[in-house]
Amino acid sequence: MTQRCIACARGQRGIALITALVLVAIAAVLATAIGYASAMSARRASTMFGADQSLLAGEGAEAMASYVLKQSASATMSLDQPWAQPYGPFELGDGVTLEFAQIEDQQGKFNINNLAAGANGGTDTVGWLPLFQQLLVQVGLETKWAGILADWIDSDNTPNTPDGAEDSVYLTQSPPYRAANLPVTSISELLALPGFGRDRYDRLKPYITALPVGTSINVCTASGVVLDALSGKNEYSTDASVLVNARKEKGCFPTLAVFTAGVSGQARAVLSGRVGTLSSYFRLRSVITIGTARFTLYSLLYLDPSGQIRPIIRTFGTE
Repeated sequence: MTQRCIACARGQRGIALITALVLVAIAAVLATAIGYASAMSARRASTMFGADQSLLAGEGAEAMASYVLKQSASATMSLDQPWAQPYGPFELGDGVTLEFAQIEDQQGKFNINNLAAGANGGTDTVGWLPLFQQLLVQVGLETKWAGILADWIDSDNTPNTPDGAEDSVYLTQSPPYRAANLPVTSISELLALPGFGRDRYDRLKPYITALPVGTSINVCTASGVVLDALSGKNEYSTDASVLVNARKEKGCFPTLAVFTAGVSGQARAVLSGRVGTLSSYFRLRSVITIGTARFTLYSLLYLDPSGQIRPIIRTFGTE
């Protein structure tokens, strides 16, 4: 064999080796990609299955809550009744547990949509607006946010005075947007108000809710902060334990008669029709564990005049 043939054979063997290495590398990449895709598909399927299971468990918790609410339904809804007690844990099936379920009266809070309870969908400057201003003072916030929030919700495009904000303010933001001019479905919309910020939101959040316009505040379940905002006094919020203990002993405390008797005649007129002892809207928080996964379902439940209960809004993980 000549020197040229030997070199030629060696070159062919080198090319074959390189080709084989390239093919092995391609096969390894393809195998890895296929394996990763299969693992992700299995993970997604497991997650979806878990979400479906948790939703079914949450619906079971809603059924349980509905039953308890029906048993407690009366002209006075108070925190000593069975619906207000926490429930759980309950083993629902193999690896599925309802860790915790708690019903909260949403009419024990200030319904911010009531700010737009004025004539023709405008701001209620006579009743709810000044009451919300008093709530802002109770939590240490500026009263200007009452007028600004009312403009976000009411249906007109005329800014409230002296504090208000309509499209002319929101169109200057980056990016620009417009005022909703509609009732809100989530109190998180307060974060859309320019300059409001997370800190103010966290301070106000425990005392507000977003319900249909026209709901009253239940004095039997309202916090001391909300009660004092309604009365304009510092009577019930100074020591929260006193209010809690009184409600354990007496049920509804303060009673509607006692609460209204403790405010001035002018304030009593403002509160007329805006406070009561009946509640129709409740939020259920259900915590479900499936294996190592943990799910939280928030359900807004409505108790209609006929005694039927149905969920209005469901959200996973966030209130």
